[in-house]
Amino acid sequence: MLGQMQSQPLLISSLITHAERHHGSTEIVSRRVEGDIHRSTWGQVSRRARQVANALDSLHLAFGDRVATLAWNGYRHLELYFGVSGTGRVLHTLNPRLHPEQLAWIVNHADDRAICFDMSFLPLVQAVAGKCPGVKHWIALCDADKLPADSGLPGLVSYEAWMGSQSEKYLWPDLDENSASSMCYTSGTTGNPKAALYSHRSTLLHAYGAALPDALGCSARDSILPVVPMFHVNAWGLPYSAAAVGCKLVFPGPAMDGKSVYELIESEKVSMAAGVPTVWQMLLGHMQQNNLRFSTMKRTVIGGSACPPAMINAFNDTYGVEVLHAWGMTEMSPLGTVCTLKNAQLVLPAEEQLKVRLKQGRAVYGVDMKIVDESGNELPWDGKAYGDLLVRGPWIIASYFKGEGGDPLRYDDAGKGWFPTGDVATIDADGFMQITDRSKDVIKSGGEWISSIDVENIAMAHPAVAMAACVGMKHPKWDERPIVVVMKKPGAEVTREELLAFYEGKIAKWQVPDDVVFVDAIPLGATGKMQKMTLRQQLKDYVLPGL
Repeated sequence: MLGQMQSQPLLISSLITHAERHHGSTEIVSRRVEGDIHRSTWGQVSRRARQVANALDSLHLAFGDRVATLAWNGYRHLELYFGVSGTGRVLHTLNPRLHPEQLAWIVNHADDRAICFDMSFLPLVQAVAGKCPGVKHWIALCDADKLPADSGLPGLVSYEAWMGSQSEKYLWPDLDENSASSMCYTSGTTGNPKAALYSHRSTLLHAYGAALPDALGCSARDSILPVVPMFHVNAWGLPYSAAAVGCKLVFPGPAMDGKSVYELIESEKVSMAAGVPTVWQMLLGHMQQNNLRFSTMKRTVIGGSACPPAMINAFNDTYGVEVLHAWGMTEMSPLGTVCTLKNAQLVLPAEEQLKVRLKQGRAVYGVDMKIVDESGNELPWDGKAYGDLLVRGPWIIASYFKGEGGDPLRYDDAGKGWFPTGDVATIDADGFMQITDRSKDVIKSGGEWISSIDVENIAMAHPAVAMAACVGMKHPKWDERPIVVVMKKPGAEVTREELLAFYEGKIAKWQVPDDVVFVDAIPLGATGKMQKMTLRQQLKDYVLPGL
């Protein structure tokens, strides 16, 4: 027997239709590339998304054709999020922090037909355009009078001229909810990057899951600042969840420095912000130097890489902002877990609560997870056993675009496919998961396992340390020994001996790093994560003390 309810496909266009109808006057605030503050509304974004849809139809792009963006977080990028996917084309967000050669490879691999870009990326676009013969349309996200006369790009048009003359009337097509909606390439730490191809269905389910109170907790009462860039994994689903709940959105554009972010938070009465630790470091540094406080900020979501305890303490204790530790990846749309406390944890002493907050958190409904040993046997949820983290769910990939890399899944005895995340983790009895390492970054010393994250967190707690990375170095007796690579805060001083002494009593003696290497900068990837592979290459001639 079937249920007797209306059948309606889960489509991205339904989100923007809802936002316009029920939250049409709610503000969308953007700091533009031009430097000024632009004010729009959900109603305007919806109308302009329909103009984008008509403009795309005028280009005679086929169903499923890829339309790429090279853009910061702003209202035009938001319009493209809905306007492209709503028509049945695929929105392909490109990461401008990639090397031009890698970017050109991605554009060609994706078969992008059009690229919409912010003017600050014009030099990058000029560097890749000649290597991307498949791109037929170049659209600059600017007013017609801001278009350069000699860009060297064939047929370059301004976004406002391209879509501004189009009708605001457009009937969103009734698509199959399993149709592709958007795509994002992995950061490609090894070999060429691979693309996750999201569907309308997976995107909407993710938007529901992300908005839940125990996830990101989005509501119409919020003013949300996504500092996490929209060119990376759909800005953690926030543009979609925001449309579903009708909250105010505040976009930082290219200005991610501490001062700019703080001023936006205060002027636009931001209640929640989301970003990677490196951005929050800059924000906290600015606030500490100038003795500033938040007036409206209630919570911040921190993901992308592990959040140091010192950062959680600074937000919670000094500024009264709840830190929601989150974890996910490109292949997961990206949200997997969020660390929101249960009643049982709320009554714990502050020190014990912090231990929980340092974990990546509990699975959002829609995500199932488990940890397994090398033979694939499931391990207990006791907070001690660690193993490879596997996930499955309706917004987790089944295969990569064009079948790259073959079947990525691992199958259990029941034939269910699980995606191997590449993370090593523990899960406690309450379901709180903690990443202990990337599988390729695990340090094995004398048969014992050392968590590089634990070593990094202790170093980060030292007042002179801005950033720390722990890597394993070859040792003839112990196989590997950890060292910590440190970038000092401006004007701060700390010696090797002082930092090693700082580890006393905080970690087992055999886990204390053998050495401290001071550097001017730790290499960061396109998503703000530390690039340990690059770091190892930089340290290829390094020899451990005493060898």
